[in-house]
Amino acid sequence: MTLNRRHFLLFLGATVGTAACGQLQQFGQNPTSTLGKSVKLGFQPVKGPIPLALGSATTEQQAASATYKTVSFNPMATDQQMNTYNYYEVVDDLVLPDGFTYDVIASWGDKVGTSRFGYNNDYLALVQTGENEGLLTINFEYISAKPWLQSFEQVIGLKLPLAEVEPAVRKAIKAVPDDRIPGLNAFTLKDGDPLKEKIKTICFEGLADQGLGVISIRRNAAGQWERTHSQNDRRISGVSGLVDKRYLKATGPAVAIFQKTKGQGYVDQLGANIIGTFQNCAGGQTPWGTVFSAEENIQIQVPEPVYADGTSFDPINCPFNITDEEMAGLGNVFGLAGNKYGWMVEVDPTNPDDPGTKHTWLGRYRHEAVGVRVVEGKPLAFYSGCDRRGGHIYKFVSKGTVTNPKDKSNSKLLEDGMLYAAQFNADGTGRWIALAADTPVEPVSPAFLSGGMLPLPQRPAGGFVPVQEDGEIAAFKQKFKTLGDLYVGNAIEQQGAILIDAHFAGNAAGATCTARPEDTEIGPDGSLYITFTSGGISRQDGSPDVRIFKGPDGNTAYEYGWIMKLSEDGNAPEAKTFRWEMMATGGEPALGGMGFANPDNLAFDPNGDLWMVTDMSSDKMNQTIPKDRLKNGVPLNQSSLRGVFGNNSIWYMPMSGDAAGQLFLFGMGPMDCETTGPCFTPDATTLFLAVQHPGETDGIRQNMAAEEREISLLTTDGQPFLQKRKVPIGSNWPSKQANQPPKPSVVAVRRVDNQSITISA
Repeated sequence: MTLNRRHFLLFLGATVGTAACGQLQQFGQNPTSTLGKSVKLGFQPVKGPIPLALGSATTEQQAASATYKTVSFNPMATDQQMNTYNYYEVVDDLVLPDGFTYDVIASWGDKVGTSRFGYNNDYLALVQTGENEGLLTINFEYISAKPWLQSFEQVIGLKLPLAEVEPAVRKAIKAVPDDRIPGLNAFTLKDGDPLKEKIKTICFEGLADQGLGVISIRRNAAGQWERTHSQNDRRISGVSGLVDKRYLKATGPAVAIFQKTKGQGYVDQLGANIIGTFQNCAGGQTPWGTVFSAEENIQIQVPEPVYADGTSFDPINCPFNITDEEMAGLGNVFGLAGNKYGWMVEVDPTNPDDPGTKHTWLGRYRHEAVGVRVVEGKPLAFYSGCDRRGGHIYKFVSKGTVTNPKDKSNSKLLEDGMLYAAQFNADGTGRWIALAADTPVEPVSPAFLSGGMLPLPQRPAGGFVPVQEDGEIAAFKQKFKTLGDLYVGNAIEQQGAILIDAHFAGNAAGATCTARPEDTEIGPDGSLYITFTSGGISRQDGSPDVRIFKGPDGNTAYEYGWIMKLSEDGNAPEAKTFRWEMMATGGEPALGGMGFANPDNLAFDPNGDLWMVTDMSSDKMNQTIPKDRLKNGVPLNQSSLRGVFGNNSIWYMPMSGDAAGQLFLFGMGPMDCETTGPCFTPDATTLFLAVQHPGETDGIRQNMAAEEREISLLTTDGQPFLQKRKVPIGSNWPSKQANQPPKPSVVAVRRVDNQSITISA
């Protein structure tokens, strides 16, 4: 199927004008409608490690000094691609187009109020407090064990008792039965035990470096953003409330579960009080000035499974462990209840006394982000995705309606409503399934999932059971008719338990298993844009529905990801049905992709154009790929081919004009990192980015070490050739000084002339 440009622009909701000419291949393929044409951008696309079919500028254009560069869409000839890309040097820096620079605003370990700037900064949100000043809210997601452990004493000035704790952990692991999670159950050690106190020290610091923070910033006369260290600067961390009793609050039905003093599982006896927030990944911003922070991979730090009454599994099910790759079970020693994590946290950056609120009607799962849709006279609609293989797309719809989108009392609307999970149909339609007690149990057949397995709630035991056969599905439906049959308690408690167990309740109700949904962003037209990072398979979590998630070649375990547009029927936030279509597909251009791999965060700039950053696994970037793409005679899988794409990257997609729907490479990140949380100032002159986990795989770059690797590439028309690639080993970013520790940092990207980053189409 081909779409002409008129249909393409109508799909995007853009103005057609005189651009309705030529043809486009199906979304996710290489557009050809503008071959031979030129468009004006606010930047000259950077040269990435692989040939792209778009934005290949001529030498004359690259040398042009005009403010807004003219970029040709003519792809280079195959032999020129081979010559141009036969050698590539990876740089341990944030690489931007000519005429752009960045300023480091804050880095791990910097002072923030009475605490410090955390680790692995992620989502960013700017709340303006005046002209050229505002409050920047930052998420701190997780600990990259190797660089964190290497650098902690140097950066923070404290010595961790690792020498005493690590041998005890290794000894404990040897004694763990094969069917148990490896680690040391510090929770059962007696208070005052020297080993327990040392573990507490490590876990306290690890959780203190997670959560979220608020810093005050302003733009000076030179156009640079700098910190002002106001009274609003503060941290809400993974240990908030543990010592100072400044607990986080909660609203909604799950509060009834938190208030239990006994249940089928573990109860922390803190009632509705919650200690901290951690694994905070992406988020969202409201028109009334609050920010939402998403608790994502909480299963690393606390038990994720729950019982039918919504109570947690015992802390022993997520023991403390520490390796070069991961610091896990940090909540174990403190006895944190797993059912209190995996929520959306709302915070008011302008109120330093706000401890943060977890709104349980939004559901508990591995939240990656939230798309906030606020329409006067309509209910609130909050969209989010569960970032796991087989995770769902969710929508919360409030019971009440919005009177004034900027009224802070809108937060109250999140205290009552309904949570829905999306069911996608192969014909481009879909519906929202209420996660309520009276919703029928209708699990999808495992045969429709690429991994052939569907996790369902396990009863009478808690947690989940992997189901692989249709006969098991039939037996499950015979035993459980509605979601209410799977959960116990009075009406409020039952609803609370469903929300706490939202992912597995969604599986039972027939919600579509998707391909790791990462970001959910509301576009200017009210449509929802979703990044699906990877269609790979997990034998534990699940896998995507093969009827919905396919690569350009029909591959049903497609690694490189997609961007989807979802439009509510009638453009109504409260609609029960919707339409969807893929608008971009990752992968190599020669194989039908658009040149990126594993899309992550999205952001719309003030012109209404779309920006996207990628999230390839750190250990896959720039890895050697042999000439024949074989290992021991077997073709490399798509995951192992991600080395072709180099470092993680930043992309720009105009949403109107001649270049509508086409991607341009704006930047590349430092070694091993993601560039996360793109956020624009209202005047479009600054792009804030959070550079996360530089040096995650190899740690500190020693003596500017680098090595040459051979990478098998394809020209845009599929001809193979071999590239020599120089790759730094480890990172020294942002100092870029030899042997200095890599530090996650937030930067402000701008043009050196401080003009708008892009021009409107």
